[in-house]
Amino acid sequence: MILATHALVGAAIGKNIQSPWLIILVSLVVHFILDTFRHGEYLDDRKDNFRNTWWKIAIDIGVFSLIIGTAIFSNNLNYQQIRNVLLGIFFSLLPDGINFFYWTLRWKFLKPLYELHGWVHISINKIPKYAPERQWTLRNATNDIIFSALAILLIFI
Repeated sequence: MILATHALVGAAIGKNIQSPWLIILVSLVVHFILDTFRHGEYLDDRKDNFRNTWWKIAIDIGVFSLIIGTAIFSNNLNYQQIRNVLLGIFFSLLPDGINFFYWTLRWKFLKPLYELHGWVHISINKIPKYAPERQWTLRNATNDIIFSALAILLIFI
């Protein structure tokens, strides 16, 4: 899933669950559940790297920030609700953040989580890393669109 999908789902979790500890647990578990569904990736092939995909990530972050910011201000959320939304976002994005830090810095203590994340993407989906089924196409983005739309609905109601 792209970052926006994880962030929007995390925000919906945070908005609709009161317990911060439960938000953390549910956000982490749901991240891995979402990654079991077919979805496109930022890196389309082996030649892609952060230098030529950073703009996709920047647009993604900008879009979910705008949507969530609009939801926070239009729903007139209080401090606790905003905190819960931000907790949901942070912990929904954390597995991808851990992947990024392992991928760029090779911190060995992050390797088990990196491998778990890779296992969820490849073993459960049975789709190799750079297969056409992982490229960013409308067909591969359908699940991202569905989950994001449902999360937006839950955030705004």
